[in-house]
Amino acid sequence: MIVSMRELKSHLALYIKQARAGQPVEVTSHRKVVARLSGVPAADDSAVSRLLASGAAAWQGGKPAGAALKLSAKGTLVSQIALDDRG
Repeated sequence: MIVSMRELKSHLALYIKQARAGQPVEVTSHRKVVARLSGVPAADDSAVSRLLASGAAAWQGGKPAGAALKLSAKGTLVSQIALDDRG
């Protein structure tokens, strides 16, 4: 679908809805296409969602196993190691 800039501004919600539905909207200025609106896939279309849906991975809703890991304040700071390494 091709629409002028003026028409897009007047009916923005309509054209956003059409782009979200999968119909690309090309925007023109002085009869030349200057932009293209297209929908963004749903957030659930991630690799993790596909793994969960296929059964290759499972999640019981808890935090990851390493989430309880606590770092100690002992030893040399990484920033100091980097400074020493630079010379």
